[in-house]
Amino acid sequence: MTVGPFGLSVRDQALEADVQAGLTAVEEGLLEATKSEVPFITEAAQHLVRAGGKRFRPLLVMLAAQFGDPYAPGVVPSAVVVELTHLATLYHDDVMDEAAVRRGVDSANTRWGNSVAVLTGDFLFARASQILADLGPEAVRVQALAFERLVTGQILETAGPSDGRDPVDHYLDVLGGKTGSLVAVSCRFGAMMSGADETVVDVLTQYGERLGVAFQLADDVLDIASDSHESGKTPGTDLREGVPTLPVLRLRERAARLGLAEDVALCELLDSDLTDDARHAEALAALRAHPALEQARRDTVRYAEEARAALAPLMECDAKAALLELCDAVVHRAG
Repeated sequence: MTVGPFGLSVRDQALEADVQAGLTAVEEGLLEATKSEVPFITEAAQHLVRAGGKRFRPLLVMLAAQFGDPYAPGVVPSAVVVELTHLATLYHDDVMDEAAVRRGVDSANTRWGNSVAVLTGDFLFARASQILADLGPEAVRVQALAFERLVTGQILETAGPSDGRDPVDHYLDVLGGKTGSLVAVSCRFGAMMSGADETVVDVLTQYGERLGVAFQLADDVLDIASDSHESGKTPGTDLREGVPTLPVLRLRERAARLGLAEDVALCELLDSDLTDDARHAEALAALRAHPALEQARRDTVRYAEEARAALAPLMECDAKAALLELCDAVVHRAG
C-alpha cells in the first residue's frame, strides 16, 4: 500500500491508516479554510487546492506526529497551516515568475491577473494565521520565524549573490529559506503538536530542513533531466525563464575554474534568448550531457544523506522507516 508523494510505501497498516486519515482530514480542512462569503474569492482560493499536489508537507506533519500522540487536536490544523502557507507562496511565485501553468492547470495570474493572484495569496496567509491563533503563541512564533526565513530567501534570490559571494553557497542559502524552512516547520509542528519530547522535535526539525533542500535540488535536476515533468511544468522551464538553478550554477562554476571552450560556449548559449525553441532545445540537450548535471545530482544526494543521518538518534519504528524512505525517494527522483 502507498500513501503520499512518490508512492511512499508504508509497511505498517496502523501507521498507514493513521497517515491516510490525517491527510483526508487535512484535505477537508483546506477546503474549509479556503471558503469565503464572496464566491469569487472561494473560486480563486480553491484553484490550487483542487488542482491537487503532493501534499508533501502535511505528510511530514503526520509522520512526525507519530513520535507523540498522532491524534492530538493540533496535528491536523497545523498541517493545514503549512499547506496553506505553501499554497500562498505558489500564488506569489507564479506572479514573480510570470508562470502560465501550475500543477497542470492555468496559474491564477494567467486566469485572473497578477493583482487577484497576489491578493489570493494574502487571503490564504490570513486564513493560516487564524488557524494558528488557536494553536497557541508558540506555534505562532514558530510559523512567523519560518515565514520570515521564507521571505528572506525569496528576497535573496531576487537580489542575487553579493560581491565576492560564491553563487552556489548563495543559492543553497536561498533554498534553505525558501524551501527548507517550511519543510522543517512541517516536521516541527507534527512533533510539537503531538507532545513529542523536545529533543525529538529538534531532531525532526533538522531532518526537515535538509530534506526540504534535497527536495528542491531534485526538482532542479528534474527540470533539466526529465522528459515529462511530474509537477505539471514543462522540462527546461527554469532554463527558458533564465532562473539559475543548481546545474546551471555548477556549469558556470566549472567554466570559471577550468575555462574549457565548450563550457564557455554553453554559458554563452544560456545567456542568449532561450525563448527561441531551437536554442532552448540545444541548451537543454547540452546540459543533460554535461558533468554539471551529475554534480547537481551529487549535491542532492548529499542533502538527502544529511537528512537521513539527522534521524539517527530516533528510536527504530515504522514512522522513522517511512521518513528514511522519503530520503531515498528524493534521491530516486533526481535519478
